[in-house]
Amino acid sequence: MTVDLDAYFDRIQWNGATSPTYQTLAALQHAHTGHIPFENLDVLLGRPVRLDLEGVQAKLVHARRGGYCFEHATLFAAVLEAIGFQPIRHAGRVVLFDPLSQSPRTHMFLTVEIEGIRYIVDPGFGPFGSRVPIPLNEGEREAATHWMSREGGRWTLHVRRDGHAIPGWVTTLEQENLVDFEVANHFIATHTASPFVNRIMLSVATADGRVSIMNRDVTILRGGESRSMVLPDRSALRGLLTEYFGFDLPEVEHLKVPTLPEWD
Repeated sequence: MTVDLDAYFDRIQWNGATSPTYQTLAALQHAHTGHIPFENLDVLLGRPVRLDLEGVQAKLVHARRGGYCFEHATLFAAVLEAIGFQPIRHAGRVVLFDPLSQSPRTHMFLTVEIEGIRYIVDPGFGPFGSRVPIPLNEGEREAATHWMSREGGRWTLHVRRDGHAIPGWVTTLEQENLVDFEVANHFIATHTASPFVNRIMLSVATADGRVSIMNRDVTILRGGESRSMVLPDRSALRGLLTEYFGFDLPEVEHLKVPTLPEWD
């Protein structure tokens, strides 16, 4: 199975260059994260999440849906390979909410080397992700929204939110095999301890900000200003999908969410 570049470029509204340069990589990542949202609705609907290229393209490209890290990184890696990049696939432990010792390796991201510089490429980290490649160094941090630091054999992604720096994920930067992501995806999509099984998690970049949903809490960032609201019901959630996320999913009218018993 090969990636359908024409369909993908149409999906992300891309008509720029495809030469394997940093400028191309950065622009593609920005376009990808600006048009394909982060979402876990299939997990909550009890549907299998496929990581084969055919399945990922069918969902994220042709059905114009979103997905989580495994789906985003799988698709983006295939696109990069098709136009001459050599991405390497890696796994990380997300430490946004749990300590490192309690965090399984359930995040997928890429590295790409261009002209001797190695970059972190992470299109599937939702509202915490960078929309452009991150140099794999320990350089200037003052003005950065995302940067990497190293301690021993581990690298940590740092994210600046509301003026504070927080760790996002930790990795040893080992090259992973595709089967490792299948195992991690099975845990994420089915295990009762997985946050993806227990709550709604949606995020999409907009022209002037971002819209994020965590269960019933909605945050709309627009032009540097933030507005919050609470979803009254599933119908309102469906409305936000069509308004901001670019797709309609009637099945969410019957969505079962373990952490929202009042919706049952």
